[in-house]
Amino acid sequence: MGLEDEIRELEEEIASTPYNKSTEAHIGRLKAKLAEKKEELDKKQSSSGGGPGYAVEKHGDATVALVGFPSVGKSTLLNALTNADSETGSYEFTTLDVNPGMLQYRGANIQMLDVPGLIEGAAGGRGDGQAVLSVVRTADLVVFVLSVFEIEQYQRLYDELYKNGIRLDQDPPRVSVRKKHKDGITVNSSVDLDLDEETVTDVLRERGYVNATVTVGEQLDIDRLIDGVMDNREYVPSLVTVNKADLIEPDYLPTVEEDLREHDIDPDETIFISAEEEKGLDALREAIWEELGLIRIYMDKPGRGVDRDEPLILREGDTVEDACEKLGGEFKERFRFARVSGPSAKHDEQQVGMDHELADEDVLRILRRK
Repeated sequence: MGLEDEIRELEEEIASTPYNKSTEAHIGRLKAKLAEKKEELDKKQSSSGGGPGYAVEKHGDATVALVGFPSVGKSTLLNALTNADSETGSYEFTTLDVNPGMLQYRGANIQMLDVPGLIEGAAGGRGDGQAVLSVVRTADLVVFVLSVFEIEQYQRLYDELYKNGIRLDQDPPRVSVRKKHKDGITVNSSVDLDLDEETVTDVLRERGYVNATVTVGEQLDIDRLIDGVMDNREYVPSLVTVNKADLIEPDYLPTVEEDLREHDIDPDETIFISAEEEKGLDALREAIWEELGLIRIYMDKPGRGVDRDEPLILREGDTVEDACEKLGGEFKERFRFARVSGPSAKHDEQQVGMDHELADEDVLRILRRK
């Protein structure tokens, strides 16, 4: 029996087993085994080199993947946002290779990737799906591009990404596992877990742990527990944009908004655009910037003053040390102290150390040892 058959049998058994307290541990073992088999299949497919790859070298300050079904307007959107030049057509599977472009916004260079149309079954290898999904896994942000008349595509896309270990808009589970030499598996929890200890233990055993201490810091279900012990999950933020908004008649808008709510998408947080008419793109650019959490740092350069034309692009929460590392050279090795003016400073020219957290539009001057 091949891996695909084993995976199919496990999925069928999970689907046919009623969930209750008496079956919880059994379902936990099945789901853990399923996760192992899928990971094994992914490694096998990757090592076999079957099919064309879509490895795209990352450039710029961040990478965004445009995800959508064929012919929803991703290529047109990419061309409107960036310097890309993707051939487009009115038929399916137009974009055959990953097409990159560079969005320049607020001094940042944001790499945009128009991946081939994602189809159902991609996680199982259909339509070069595994190669497509591998590109999405490396992105800093996923932007769903939906047709205004096919909002239900969102759930199908979301499910494909989930099957491939991509967790959207989630924090990693607060689960840690530490191996030990004896005494089996010990479960420690800072909350009153709904999951039985037997279920947690069985999941760990399926993952190959014999002697270990697992610490759980949140209330979770079996799926989140398995995510916590697997090392092949990617946690990526996402945005939803609805294309072809210029075709919406006023009396049809409430239907679109209700369709969005049915898929747990807030219409107020959805970006309505027309890639063809280049409408709504400013709002999309701003939403991408906000979701990526980018900040601009203006460097005060000796003898040249403050450079506001080409800011250093960092992420929210980054420190002076992160700035030194991105600047490269000997900034970190020869660092004495820094002076900061702006939102993060208590006063202009505040003297700070490596651990000072920077904010958007700070002015930074780094003083180095000679």
